Amino acid sequence: MARIKPQALLIQSKKKKGPTRISITTIVMCNLIIALIALSLVATYRYWSRRSLDQSGSDLSTLEDIGGLVKKYDLPGYAILNTSKGPITVELFKDGSPEVVDRFLDLCQKGHFKGMPFSHVIKHYVIKGGGSQGLGAAEDWISKGKLRSQLVMRPKHEAFMLGTTKNRLDDKGFELVITTAPIPDLNDKLIVFGRVIKGEDVVQEIEEVDTDEHYRPKSSVGITGVILKREI
Repeated sequence: MARIKPQALLIQSKKKKGPTRISITTIVMCNLIIALIALSLVATYRYWSRRSLDQSGSDLSTLEDIGGLVKKYDLPGYAILNTSKGPITVELFKDGSPEVVDRFLDLCQKGHFKGMPFSHVIKHYVIKGGGSQGLGAAEDWISKGKLRSQLVMRPKHEAFMLGTTKNRLDDKGFELVITTAPIPDLNDKLIVFGRVIKGEDVVQEIEEVDTDEHYRPKSSVGITGVILKREI
């Protein structure tokens, strides 16, 4: 039997060897690389998703802001108070007192002011529509008016300003007050939401009516209706 040479045995043994084993370090490194790629993909997806949502939210907010501005400036900016003495045209402060103006406009559409009497007429002070039960408040205003010289001067309500009492903003208690002189001491009681731009003579005529000791007109005088206008 022929003997196999040592060199031939070496070649045969090399051919019979199994596949080379992969080291644990190599496996760990490959897994780390795969994990890093996956995390990078997830982070990229989240970034672009958040950016898309932010952009959509910004666009929606812009649209809402524009819609609010359009709605605000589409509202009537003037009101004509028809009274038994004649019309009084008022410019409404839609920017300065938007909530009160909205309430006033809503009540106008409901006919709240139609037939409203001027319950108190205080010469060189105010004329007040509605709130016929508020006698104490009117007398309190007068008592303070007599002490003007002792009051600390504040930003004053000019003459012919339209306002309402701060504590009577509900449907039944919403009052209208028109100042007939600069009033330094009503800032804590009134919310001014408009000014008379035409019909000052009508206000002065109402101011001249005879009143009793509680400043209630002896003859009926009041608002017969309100006309809302966007422009004058």
